[in-house]
Amino acid sequence: MSFALSHDHPCLPGHFPGRPLVPGVVLLDEVVRAIEAAHGPLGPLRLPQVKFMQPLLPGESARIELDGAAPRWRFRVLREDGAVLLAAGEVVADAGAGA
Repeated sequence: MSFALSHDHPCLPGHFPGRPLVPGVVLLDEVVRAIEAAHGPLGPLRLPQVKFMQPLLPGESARIELDGAAPRWRFRVLREDGAVLLAAGEVVADAGAGA
């Protein structure tokens, strides 16, 4: 799944003035959307491991690579050309939440 945030996205003002960066939480939201697009709605989630390596700038395209199956997925977020790793980690659907 590929995505890009426009320069007028509401998450950008203040993050950071003069040199806006796409917040890490927005990258993670895109990862969850990619998992849900492939596997349906998810309940509570855990992120036991996440590492941000490089920033994503407004207007830059990125793609998400997923590996695994419910309830655990590993992910990588790369610049669209695949040459730069932006973030990587693990998402776990927490089946025991609320029990």
